[in-house]
Amino acid sequence: MNDAEIRDSHDAEIRRRDDAEIRRRDDAEIRDRLDRTNELLQRVLAEVSKTPSTHAIFVDAGYVYAAAGLLVTGTEDRRSFDLDAEGLIEAFIDKARTIFADSRLLRVYWYDGARRRIHTAEQQSIAELPDVKVRLGNLNANNQQKGVDSLIRSDLESLARHRAISDAALVGGDEDLVSAVEAAQGYGARVHLWGIEAGEGRNQAEPLLWEVDSQRTFDLDFCRPYVTRRPVTMYEDDSPAPSREDVRFVGAQIAAAWLAARGRDSLAELLPGHPYLPGSVDQDLLIEAERLLQHSLRGHAHLRRSLRDGFWQHVQAQY
Repeated sequence: MNDAEIRDSHDAEIRRRDDAEIRRRDDAEIRDRLDRTNELLQRVLAEVSKTPSTHAIFVDAGYVYAAAGLLVTGTEDRRSFDLDAEGLIEAFIDKARTIFADSRLLRVYWYDGARRRIHTAEQQSIAELPDVKVRLGNLNANNQQKGVDSLIRSDLESLARHRAISDAALVGGDEDLVSAVEAAQGYGARVHLWGIEAGEGRNQAEPLLWEVDSQRTFDLDFCRPYVTRRPVTMYEDDSPAPSREDVRFVGAQIAAAWLAARGRDSLAELLPGHPYLPGSVDQDLLIEAERLLQHSLRGHAHLRRSLRDGFWQHVQAQY
């Protein structure tokens, strides 16, 4: 072997040693990283094991009022009964403590409708309860809730995405809530549907029942303590009936008051139906007129027509 070959062989040996040393260092570094990663994972798992599960309760108030009112008093009309929301919310919380025994409550979300999303006195009192957050959708001229389902979906999805809850108790029945359930489940949360017993058939959509992880129904005995029928206001019918002009004036007076309180948009929604009013609005008009007149208009079809005439006359004059 000549000198050049000796040098080449020597250089090759040096490179092999250097490569072996580099591999040893790389292997040691990889083992060190794996050890640090395993240690970190063990700490995380230990911390997770100490952290309790968390649940939240999502209540569609419109569903609760309608279903509980119908079950206990035979009517869905909120004006016909009082709901002890504070007592019912506490009952829901107690039930959740039993079902989710190893979990802590995040809070109760109470979804309701209000005109221009301005809290009513009742909604304000509910919002002041501990561990309760009131979320308001809009209420249109026909007393229909708008935007509540989208609020429920937004909250459910956001809390599940950020791992703020592991379980959600959903009190509602609308099929539009299916997307909210799917969104929460997509992030690993379990959704449990709570409902109120229906006198006949079902008051919860079947697609919603199919989608949730579990179902629970509250019966009449559960709901009865929290729903109380309001006494019916009676007016003396032996007093002289008001004139048509008086009733027409009261109709216009109510229209003016509603315009100021509810806004132009809410009354504008009624215009396409002229000369008819939606049933719920017509009932509100009748009740308010009887209160102002202190006289029953039941059985006086001509006076009720005058009442509507006065109401429409004022409304149409504003548009």
